[in-house]
This record gives sequence, C-alpha cells and structure tokens, in this order.
Amino acid sequence: MLAVGGLVATEVISTLLGSPVRVVPYDRMFAWAASTPWRSPQALGAATLLTALGLLLVLSALIPGRTRTVPVRTGDPDLIVGMRPRGFTGALAHAANRVPGVEHARVRLVGRTARVTARTTLRDTSGLPEAVRQAVHARIEELSPVHDHPVSVRLRGR
Repeated sequence: MLAVGGLVATEVISTLLGSPVRVVPYDRMFAWAASTPWRSPQALGAATLLTALGLLLVLSALIPGRTRTVPVRTGDPDLIVGMRPRGFTGALAHAANRVPGVEHARVRLVGRTARVTARTTLRDTSGLPEAVRQAVHARIEELSPVHDHPVSVRLRGR
C-alpha cells in the first residue's frame, strides 16, 4: 500500500508540475481499454481478478487480528485501558515470586489462561501450588481485567 501510494503521489505531483514521470505505462493501458469490448474474455478476466482482489481486501479488513493488549478496568466505569501482555504477566509473576517457597516464577498467557511455572527448593510442596494460585488470582483481581483469566500452576523442583 505504501509503494502504491508513493507511486500515485509521484505520478500526480510530477504531472501537476508539468513533467510527468510516467513510471506506469498509462498510454498503453488506456489504448487497450479503449479498443477492448466489455464482453471480451480479457476484460471479463481483468474485472474478475480485480473483484476477487477487492473482496479479499475487504475480508482481510473484517477478520479481527490478534489482540496486543489485555483490557483492564479502571476506577472510571466508562474507561478501559489496555495493558501490554508482558506487563500483565510480569505483574502476575511478581505476585507468584512473593509466595514463600517460590524461588522463581514465570507466567505465560495461553489464550486467556495464566500459566504459572514456579521453581522451588522445598521438599514438601503440599499447599504451595494453591498458595501460588491464590496469590496470582488476587493480583488478577487487583488489576481487574475485563475477561476472566483462569490460573494454572506447575511446580518444578531444583
């Protein structure tokens, strides 16, 4: 799109200044268009191709892309802000790291699920996964995202 826009701008500006660049052979295209009947196979093929290309562009504009932010509520009920996923998972990892017995924690968003991988040096890890889950869940509640984020915890020993 940038190249086409630059080409069009070059052609228009150079024509307005009195010395057209003529990068695109418009004269040949106009001669072909003037001499070709609408019902000819070449004209129908060109129209079909351009229609298909236009539909493809419209469909690509309608398909939603991957979201690059986590929508988070604020104190104002009419305002929602976007938090970067890296900042969101960093805040959750910080909450998991503050749990006694967790040496290091990493959080990834898989879909809307917050997957916590926590490393511990404790031999008895009973209750630790639930403590990590509760700490991360409490931090999610503080951040108040628009969508629910279930928490899954996996412990790793040294």
